[in-house]
Amino acid sequence: MNKRIEGSKWETIAGQFLQRHGIKILQYNFRCRLGEIDIVGMDDGVLVFYEVKYRSTQKFGTAAEAVGSAKQRIIAKVSDYYRMVNHINWDTPIRYDVVAIQGNRIQLIPAAFMRG
Repeated sequence: MNKRIEGSKWETIAGQFLQRHGIKILQYNFRCRLGEIDIVGMDDGVLVFYEVKYRSTQKFGTAAEAVGSAKQRIIAKVSDYYRMVNHINWDTPIRYDVVAIQGNRIQLIPAAFMRG
């Protein structure tokens, strides 16, 4: 299966999971020349940028371990651009979460990383 199609499938599953936990999804797959954010949502007044990672096995590490420092820097830059183009007040609290899907298990890791 095409990686983009496969990724979209897991992002949709992650979005449904987040909605069941009270998250309002604002956008899927925000893209710009700097990179991409899988899901943007609101959680009780906090703007949250979600990175979705799927691993069928732990052969190459866990899904939770797959968001390294380089990816974190990209997400932070793209989140700044998202806030700028959507005219979101810079005082709005933000958070970076990871939705780790390992096989059939979904784990939400809130505040998975801070701005670097």
